[in-house]
Amino acid sequence: MPSSVRPEPVPDPGTAGAWEGVVESIGPKVHALRRERGMTLQQLAHLADVSTAAVHKVERGDMVPTITTLLKIAGALDAPIRHFVEDAEPGPGAVHTRFAGATAGGPVPVTGSGDAFRTSGTATRVAPGDERAGLRRPGETLLVVLSGRIDVEIGGEPYAVTAGEALHFRTDLDHSSANRGDEPAEVVWVTVTDD
Repeated sequence: MPSSVRPEPVPDPGTAGAWEGVVESIGPKVHALRRERGMTLQQLAHLADVSTAAVHKVERGDMVPTITTLLKIAGALDAPIRHFVEDAEPGPGAVHTRFAGATAGGPVPVTGSGDAFRTSGTATRVAPGDERAGLRRPGETLLVVLSGRIDVEIGGEPYAVTAGEALHFRTDLDHSSANRGDEPAEVVWVTVTDD
């Protein structure tokens, strides 16, 4: 064999295709983190300066993003690029959270991460006068009031939800909530998005 011709290297069967799992996990990781951040496809695309169709294809695994596209998406999601390309350990099968008395410092997550679960939830104290407009997107929310009262408007319909009551509603409708009382309200918000 002439010295200028080199035989093609034979891939090591132990490493051949090892990168495929990493590539296949990029889309689900982008999708999970986008949902965890409460973003729509359009919002992420706008922030990343990437087309909505490209983000959708990446999330579905129909397109492997270029390094530039992945850097833009990672920046828009405020995540290091390694989050999308490192092998992750399997998420927990269950998450046990203690939140009693902890809500004075702000919302306390009561669900696992978006990488392992579809549902996100927080326990929080809503101060008198606090108001919030909900983000309209496909999905649903469950509000459980532990103490106090929260006034909620869904699609123009008012609801007064007091201690010991819950309200379950679709989030594709206009919705807002407020504590119009004189005392703080302790609540748990649980949301599942369809996108």
